[in-house]
Amino acid sequence: VTHSIPACIGSMTINGKQLDNESPVSIFAVNKCYETVQDGTFFDGSGFAALVREGYKVRSDVNITLEFRTTAAHGVLLGVSSAKVDAIGLEIVHGKVLFHVNNGAGRITASYEPRGTNSLCDGKWHKLQANKSKHHISLIIDGNLVHTDNPYVQSTSADTNNPIYVGGYPADVKQNCLTSKTSFRGCLRNLVLTKGQHTELFDFSRAFDLHGVFPHSCPGAEH
Repeated sequence: VTHSIPACIGSMTINGKQLDNESPVSIFAVNKCYETVQDGTFFDGSGFAALVREGYKVRSDVNITLEFRTTAAHGVLLGVSSAKVDAIGLEIVHGKVLFHVNNGAGRITASYEPRGTNSLCDGKWHKLQANKSKHHISLIIDGNLVHTDNPYVQSTSADTNNPIYVGGYPADVKQNCLTSKTSFRGCLRNLVLTKGQHTELFDFSRAFDLHGVFPHSCPGAEH
């Protein structure tokens, strides 16, 4: 077993002596337990999760689905980039969800803005689906579809080779399809990337780098 248990542990004694877990000698990726907890991964607004160390290749087609819950109007959801300009990015900016794609010829964006007072930053779960199919991109939020015209019809492949960064990214990492540096605060769950017949559900506890992210532990209310 190479990864931690997603659980709460309390009142541990060794040789009859209770361990003091309030002041540990060292601590890593351990958070408090919540009285009410939901399935999901908690992002505390300070960091990110890094997945696929060897690099994720978006290329011509990818479909991303996830669910998010936040009370913040800004936050990075997901970014995959390259050393050049090719990249994809999902972010919340001023309460809108933006899906950016650059296949090498220029960035295009599908933007979802909730109508009226229906805020996406209400602390409730929202379903997101972002689809890139060659030069076409679309975004579906809670069943509402947005798509955008792409003037760069000859450019169809996002040749990315960097990790998938979720909820933010390190200061020294370039993200060509994200405009925000603000880390996501809230909860994410059910992150699935599909390419053709290959579907992959990502488990944040298996991320190769985690900062301010607590897998399998989503507080029932904002803490």
